[in-house]
Amino acid sequence: MTPRDVDRRLDWKAAALLGLISSTFSTIVSTLSAFRIGRDAAVDWMVVAAIPIRDAALQSEPSWSVVAAGIAFHQWADFSWALVFFGLLGRWTRRLGPWTLLALALPWAMLTSSLEWFVLVPVLPFMQPVFTLEQPYWLGLLVHLFSASMYPLFPWLRDRVGALRPSPHRRFGLVWGALSLAGMVALSGLAVLGASGRELPWTGHDPSYDQSWIRKMAAHHAQGVALASIAADNADDERLRALARLMAASQRAEIDALSHWWRSWFGGVLPPATAQEHRDMPGMLDPSRISALRDTARPDFDRTFVALMSEHHRGAILMADEALHRASDLRLRTMAHVIRHAQRGEIALMNGAEPGFATVGLAVSAMLAPEGRAAAGPPAPHAAH
Repeated sequence: MTPRDVDRRLDWKAAALLGLISSTFSTIVSTLSAFRIGRDAAVDWMVVAAIPIRDAALQSEPSWSVVAAGIAFHQWADFSWALVFFGLLGRWTRRLGPWTLLALALPWAMLTSSLEWFVLVPVLPFMQPVFTLEQPYWLGLLVHLFSASMYPLFPWLRDRVGALRPSPHRRFGLVWGALSLAGMVALSGLAVLGASGRELPWTGHDPSYDQSWIRKMAAHHAQGVALASIAADNADDERLRALARLMAASQRAEIDALSHWWRSWFGGVLPPATAQEHRDMPGMLDPSRISALRDTARPDFDRTFVALMSEHHRGAILMADEALHRASDLRLRTMAHVIRHAQRGEIALMNGAEPGFATVGLAVSAMLAPEGRAAAGPPAPHAAH
C-alpha cells in the first residue's frame, strides 16, 4: 500500500468517526435548543422525516417512530457531509489545522445548508417542498453550524486513527471537546429548568404589547388547530389531509410554547384573549363558518377548507409581521418570523405548490418579504392535488 493510499484510508476512517460525532452533537444541541426559541423538536424532526417518508410522516401528534426517522435521516445527512469534506475532499482538507477548520465552519455550514434548502430537498433528488416551505433557511443553517463546529476535532481524530503519538493536536482536541460537552450540559440544564417552568427571564421592555400578542396568537392558533383537525378527518385529497395534520401539530406546539413562556415570564396560566383582542385579530373566522365546514360535503369540502384556512393564515401572517417590529423579546420575534414563513408556505402547499425552483422562490419570498407583503399568498385558492 502506497503512502497516498494510507493517507486516503486514514482520511475516510477519521471522517467517518467525525461524522458520527458531529451528527450526534448537532442532533442533541438542536433538540435541547428548540424549545428555548419556541420550537417543538418533535414537530421539527417530523418535518425532516417527511423528506424521505413523504406525507405519511406528517401527523397531528408526532409519534416516536416518526421522530426517530427524522433524527436518523438528519444523522445520515450530517454524516455524509463529513465524509464529503474530509473523505472526498481529503486531498485538500487533511492538512488543515483546527483553527482553520473552525474558521471554515460557518462558510461550510452556509454551503451545505443552502444546497439542502435550495436544491437537494425541494428539487432533486428528494423533490419534497414541505421542508423548505415550512422551515426558514436559518433554522437549517444553525443545525449545520452545530455540526461543522465539531470539524476542528478532525486533526486529533486522524492522528488517533493513525496511531500518531504524541499528537500535536491533542491539547486542542481535549479543550474543544470539553467545551462542547460543557455546552451540552448547560443546554441540558436550561432544558430541565424550562421543563419546571423556569425559562430564561423575559427580556423585553413593553410587557403590555408582548402579553397581548401572546394571548392573541394563542387564541388565533387554537382556532387554526380546530380548523385543521376538521380537515385532517374530512378532506378528500390525501395530501391536504397530511397538510392539515402538519398545521394542527405545528400550531398546537406553538400554543404550548406561548403558554410555557407566559407561565415562566409572567406567572400563572395563560389567560384567554380579551373580547377586544378577538375583535382586533385579523383572520379570525366566525364560528358559524367553521360549523358550516363540518357539514360541507366532500366534493366541496377541500375547496372550502383551503379558502378558510388561507384567510385564517393571512391573518396570522399580519400578526406575525407586526410582532417582528413591535415585540420586545427576541424569542417572540423569532417565533413570529417562523410563523410568517411557515404559514405562507402552507398557503402555497394548499394551493398545489410542487417541487421545483418556483417553490424555492416562494420560500425565499416567505422568509424575506417586507412588512405588508408577507400576507400576500397565491391569488386563487384551490385544493391541493
